[in-house]
Amino acid sequence: MPSFAQFGNDLYTGRRQIDFIGRRRTWYLITAVLLVVAAVGLFGRGLNFSLEFEGGSQVQVAKVANTSNFDTRAHDAIRNAVGNADNLQVTKAGASTIKVETKKLGDGSSADTDKVAAALAKEFNTKDSDVTTQFIGPSWGDTVTKKAIQALVVFLLLLALLLAVYFRTWTMAAAALVALVHDLFFTVGIYALTGIEISPATMIGFLTILGYSIYDTVVVFDKVRENTDEAIKTGNRTYAQAANYAVNQTLVRSINTSVVALLPITAILVVGIFLLGPGTLLDLALALFFGIAVGTYSSIFIATPLLVSLRHRESSIKELDKRAHAFQSSQASVLEKSGTTEHTPGESASGVVEPERAKAAAAAMATKTRRREIHPLAKRDED
Repeated sequence: MPSFAQFGNDLYTGRRQIDFIGRRRTWYLITAVLLVVAAVGLFGRGLNFSLEFEGGSQVQVAKVANTSNFDTRAHDAIRNAVGNADNLQVTKAGASTIKVETKKLGDGSSADTDKVAAALAKEFNTKDSDVTTQFIGPSWGDTVTKKAIQALVVFLLLLALLLAVYFRTWTMAAAALVALVHDLFFTVGIYALTGIEISPATMIGFLTILGYSIYDTVVVFDKVRENTDEAIKTGNRTYAQAANYAVNQTLVRSINTSVVALLPITAILVVGIFLLGPGTLLDLALALFFGIAVGTYSSIFIATPLLVSLRHRESSIKELDKRAHAFQSSQASVLEKSGTTEHTPGESASGVVEPERAKAAAAAMATKTRRREIHPLAKRDED
């Protein structure tokens, strides 16, 4: 069984290929199903915004020695203090801090807030100074949301302009932006489906993953352009083959980069879940984890296949494909006549011929050319 390094080397050289482009309709179907599921969560269940966006009260009890059954104890203490404990969200932050969040404590007065703070201090056997209360107005969350949307719009516009100038074609910019919007929509859909709370740190994470996603896509597209320029000069492979070859050449790099990025984020998630509890660090790490994983998927299965679908009707691409098919047919013909018929599994997907077969084909075609140079009616010297 070949090692992962050998497998990656075979992908890079073209000896072995995964036909990403030829199966693009399958990837489109899978992606469509996933997006429908995300849309059901987003427009069906909706998003679970944190207190910073909706406004309300937050009470934190620090230095709690006994946190067993903290949820029920907090509910009972608040109910006894103000007569109502509905819509409370009680979580443990770290090993000894209990956090209570709600849109309204009692009647919303400062007196009821003080009653709740005193009741929680008594229930968890802490000092009054260890209990902190905070009221957050919803206007702060509205401001953050508007600024995030503005930043997203500006980012997408500048990105589209930059990609169009860098790659000298609008199709690459369009394919990259579609993959980018897919990453954002699907990540937000996961949050909606699972009911994970969206905080300001989560919003920052959403914007951060856009940069990672586009970076991965640009690396693949740069290789597509390099392979396409070579194919246009030589006429030895179609645009789809050049694009598929580029994805395979960068596949191992994409996987390695994603794994290296996900490992520390996973470590942060573990620490946040089991030690620190809910907070800014956990919210940011969770958004990055989902976003990087989805971004890797889109750069491989969406961006480049979509690019090929957008460009295959262009006259220049049709001309390239015509030249490549003629070249490959001629090459296959001379190889068959010379008895060299065995080919590598990735040859049809990438257009890359193994060095031994390429030499045999060149020799056979050279022999064929020399024979054509002798006119059929020409006489030999010995005649």
